[in-house]
Amino acid sequence: MPFITVKVLEGKTTEQKRELVQKMTKVVSETFEVESDRVFIFFEDLEKDNYGKQGELYSYLEK
Repeated sequence: MPFITVKVLEGKTTEQKRELVQKMTKVVSETFEVESDRVFIFFEDLEKDNYGKQGELYSYLEK
């Protein structure tokens, strides 16, 4: 059973996540030759204050 974790900055809509789950499930199912009901996808929404880039919190880089 494939277990996939997607880490993404907060703010993605439920519809965007739904679409990604559908597409990823199809690709993983075909590639790994498993039934789609055996593919699990988890989302981790990263808060912008809990993510750093270029020596700064991401929330400050967007300003």
